[in-house]
Amino acid sequence: MLMMLPGLGLFYAGMARSKNVLSVLTQILASIALICVLWTAYGYSLTFDGESSPNAVIGGTSKLFLAGITPDSLVGTIPEYLYMLFMMMFAAITPPIIVGAFAERMKFAAVLIFMGIWLTINYIPMAHMAWGGGWVFNVGVQDFAGGNVVHLNAGIAALVCALVLGPRKGYGTQMMAPHNLTMTYTGGAMLWVGWLAFCGGCALAASGFATLVMLNTMLGGAGGALGWMAVEWFHRKRPSTFGLLSGTIAGLVAITPACGFVGPGGAIAIGFLVTPFCVLFVESVKRRFGYDDSFDVFGVHGVAAFVGGILTVIFASPGLGGLGYAEGRSMLSQMVPQVAIMGFSILVSAVTTFIALKAADVLVGLRVDQETEFEGLDTGEHGEVGYRLGDGVYGGAPVPLHEAQPVLQPAMSVSKQH
Repeated sequence: MLMMLPGLGLFYAGMARSKNVLSVLTQILASIALICVLWTAYGYSLTFDGESSPNAVIGGTSKLFLAGITPDSLVGTIPEYLYMLFMMMFAAITPPIIVGAFAERMKFAAVLIFMGIWLTINYIPMAHMAWGGGWVFNVGVQDFAGGNVVHLNAGIAALVCALVLGPRKGYGTQMMAPHNLTMTYTGGAMLWVGWLAFCGGCALAASGFATLVMLNTMLGGAGGALGWMAVEWFHRKRPSTFGLLSGTIAGLVAITPACGFVGPGGAIAIGFLVTPFCVLFVESVKRRFGYDDSFDVFGVHGVAAFVGGILTVIFASPGLGGLGYAEGRSMLSQMVPQVAIMGFSILVSAVTTFIALKAADVLVGLRVDQETEFEGLDTGEHGEVGYRLGDGVYGGAPVPLHEAQPVLQPAMSVSKQH
């Protein structure tokens, strides 16, 4: 919850232009609420009911609306309600990550339709295959806390969304710098705090191993922050706050699959080494191909998850301080299924995302009209504004459109990578 509502919300909202700050927050909040209800209705059952209808791709229906679960029900040694709640948090944070790719131009109704369909045809089968007894679980991939199901999945979906929706009006010719880096910093800091439980909780116990997972998570973020700072300092001769935040998130994404398989030294190395790849995609590849991934979801989550998955196998080696491989496996034999399953995840994410987008397009259309995009989604879609000139932060009733005031943005030094 810390990662989702204040964390991701503020992190993304600060990166938006001031006229779209509330639209980003609203899309994230509404998506989370929708997903929590859908997860309770059928998501948990279709993901983790592997007993009533054993299936390699999707779970059963015996736990629809949490049927049969009582306060005494257990998953291992923990209450099943607690397990359901923890996994609901995973389900609820994954689709909203994609918001950062289509921010400032997608209809609110289309966002909700997309989220519901994507959860159903993408996340639930992916989670069942990896965690709920499906075929991917039996392959033995080293992905401790959702590098594939969460971050690679959302990162590829973000790229597809950016390509299908097309760039924002004025992209490449108008200034689209973050309107409030202080807000982004606050959200990024909350993400880092919450990430400790995101990964550590996957141990499903309060133990020394869970503590190692949390330590690795902390150090992965630290390594990422220093790595991005080093690249930026060398390249531009000065580091930026935005760069440190971007590197922290990249490091946390990269350590997510690795946190239960590597040692603390390996965690630092993974976070540090992944950042040059992310910088390359954020600054060069995106510009080269001209796609508008608004907040660089693909460049950070997608790229860091893929590179982190490869580095996981390397630094799991006992010679590098890792915890080793399954019996009979070497680094090479572990790398083969690792890369193959990441390739499978990329394919599934691309296809299901395209289907979900097209369904939303048919039902309500994807993009807001040009006037709404120019005016801003806050007023055009929600009839309210985040800021009013001379009044500070606006927190009252919706403002009539003719009264909405533009915001004077202070001059600021902003890193060019976004």
